[in-house]
Amino acid sequence: MTAATIIQSLASGLLMGLLYGLLAVGLALIFGLMDVTNFAHGEFLMLAMYLTFFLFMFWAVDPLLSIPLVAAGMFVFGAVIYLVIIRFAMRAKANIGMVQIFATFGLAILMRGLAQFFFTPDYRSIPASFLGGKTISIFGVFLPVPQLVGALISILAFGALYFFMKKTDFGRALEATREDAGAVALVGIDKNKVFALGWGLGSALIGLAGGVMAIFFYIYPDVGASFALIAYVTVALGGFGSVFGAFAGGIIVGLVEATTAMILPPSLKSVGIYAVYLLVVFVRPRGLFGSI
Repeated sequence: MTAATIIQSLASGLLMGLLYGLLAVGLALIFGLMDVTNFAHGEFLMLAMYLTFFLFMFWAVDPLLSIPLVAAGMFVFGAVIYLVIIRFAMRAKANIGMVQIFATFGLAILMRGLAQFFFTPDYRSIPASFLGGKTISIFGVFLPVPQLVGALISILAFGALYFFMKKTDFGRALEATREDAGAVALVGIDKNKVFALGWGLGSALIGLAGGVMAIFFYIYPDVGASFALIAYVTVALGGFGSVFGAFAGGIIVGLVEATTAMILPPSLKSVGIYAVYLLVVFVRPRGLFGSI
């Protein structure tokens, strides 16, 4: 194994890690805001990938151009899901945690079943796109353009999210609601509105990730399952509720995955991810950057 091979593998792992962080940050945002784990997270990703696919097939909208449209559509979808399902689950009089779990888990099964019914279980892919199949060389390291653009989108999304959370009135309302959802009502903040917009924002971030991943991954009803598992590990590794933790956790997961693939057969590349996760759970159960 040469130094060039190691650098190439780590560069690819870094790009995928940034995408994993983008995929996980919506999950972390929703959990930090409402203390609710969205078990339909993978199905949200699946829906975003299908939206990207159908925009290309029916209206010839290149995935690079459709990413903002998909993110906007997912924002609306996430807000509606909160208003129609989640807010009622949060009003449960007993076993509220289990009610929330089964509400989102049931939503995941429903979305997957509807996708299989309407879209069939067939594997689909976007046959041609502006970014598809292209690579560039930077100091002798070959980087796939779709993953590189996805990594740049991830960095920009995290930067915009940080600015939004820290510098805008709604961002400060979001932070205040995270701290004490009951107290914010005393100063005239509508908790349900904040929660709905928070779900929309988290879903829009999933839409960004799905729009990029649709360029170079097959699209099928179960596509979200494996990525959802990585997202849960990323959030737990970085710390539940920590947006920065999701970003850092995604990078760690991507690099560990790439390193494991160099040592073990590629089919076992997930072993390293879960080994690091278990180590963190034993040493620091709240995650690397978690505060709970």
